[in-house]
Amino acid sequence: MIDAPETDEGWFALHDFRTVDWDAWRDAPERDRETAIEDAAAFQKHREALARSDAGDSAVFSVTGSKADLLFVHFRETLDELDRIQRSFEQTEFAAYTERAHSYVSVSEVSGYVSDEYFTNPEEVDDGLKNYIEGKLTPEIPDDTYVSFYPMSKRRQPGQNWYDLDFEERADLMAGHGDVGREYAGKIKQVIASSVGLDDWEWGVTLFGDDPTDIKDIVYEMRFDEASSKYGEFGDFYVGRRFPPADFDAFLAGEEVPTPDDAAHDHGHGESAHGHDDGHHDHATEERDDGDEAGEEALRDELADLDVYAGKPHGEDVYAVGLYSDADLADLESEVADLAESFDHYDTHVETTVYEPTGEGAAAVVSLWDTQSAADTAAGFLNDLPGITSKVAESEDGWGTMGMFYTVKPEHRDDFVEKFDAVGDALAGIDGHRQTRLLQDTDDENAFFIDSRWDSQEAATGFFRSDAFRDTVQWGRDVLADRPRHVFLA
Repeated sequence: MIDAPETDEGWFALHDFRTVDWDAWRDAPERDRETAIEDAAAFQKHREALARSDAGDSAVFSVTGSKADLLFVHFRETLDELDRIQRSFEQTEFAAYTERAHSYVSVSEVSGYVSDEYFTNPEEVDDGLKNYIEGKLTPEIPDDTYVSFYPMSKRRQPGQNWYDLDFEERADLMAGHGDVGREYAGKIKQVIASSVGLDDWEWGVTLFGDDPTDIKDIVYEMRFDEASSKYGEFGDFYVGRRFPPADFDAFLAGEEVPTPDDAAHDHGHGESAHGHDDGHHDHATEERDDGDEAGEEALRDELADLDVYAGKPHGEDVYAVGLYSDADLADLESEVADLAESFDHYDTHVETTVYEPTGEGAAAVVSLWDTQSAADTAAGFLNDLPGITSKVAESEDGWGTMGMFYTVKPEHRDDFVEKFDAVGDALAGIDGHRQTRLLQDTDDENAFFIDSRWDSQEAATGFFRSDAFRDTVQWGRDVLADRPRHVFLA
């Protein structure tokens, strides 16, 4: 029996090819198209940002030719992560205007053809070779580049059966093949990923280069190498050009991508033009009129007089994202811990915490940030957590606040929960009140947050201005270890 070469695997790869339903796109209302563009841009920006802070990489390419319009490439540590990415794209508004033209699943690989010593005597392998192999197993996508993707297999037919050759002969053929590839070092970056047992062909090959003629030349020259000329079988080729997420509007308008630097301001396709840099767009905030904002400012001033912080403009801005999840609490905590570790790469991250209800209901994940744009971007990552059912104070749930930093002195923790129950009973009788929930930090039993929902801003502010609220605040001065903060959610 012929010995199979040893292999080592790295990141899994998903190549997701999409065609755009251009008739449906043209017929869609302008507002729907804008929402879809923002959703697509936010989705891809979240994938690329998370990949940079964790393990993996992502990119989107405009595909030239009739086989597809878009190519999303994702490299991740596990197949499960690719599965979540694929399903999360289907949740975007933009996905409704696309159909999957093709997809390919594989895993980056090095084999004994590269270095038999790497497998048989790894401690003797020099650092240069180790770094080379590491780059093959954990590939990065160049920022501004063309891409060519194609699947391939080795022939298995009489007289041309790759798998009948002994290891030494196969290794010699692959060494010659590699010599051709090395001539393009600095021009072409290639990712060889195995798809044996994962997809229809045996390997998926992805070539990146700044000049598409370099891609043509390396493929053409390799065709004359015996490893390809005698034993290679090739599938369809796809070619495209990478563009940043903020250029989705330019792509869909038939304009140049990547957008030239001078056009970003002239034609409105830069990140500042449509706010794509903010991640998920807050339409509710856009639609609030000056009267609402003036009312909030006045209420903030009144709360400040009570030494209750209520968001800007008092110099202690806190921006929060809150989501409910019905996932198993232990599983949710594990996922959030990993995500929070990634968030900690950013200076704007304050904390991301799991809270469990003191009564009935789902657990919540609350993420705090120094800027609104960072909080909006984090929302995309948080939506990928397991079991997400709703946002804290969704817009269809009326008007809401998140009461944060209710950190209680340990000796008063039970008193605080009892007091909340009493206040909750009183709130139940107030016109316009829908629900108020108390949730407890799973890592700190003395830390709480309050989610309060109302029919309208007027109903909520009426309570905040009431004697009952003032009395509660006064009582809290003795039991709270920190100054509470309220974040208004439209």
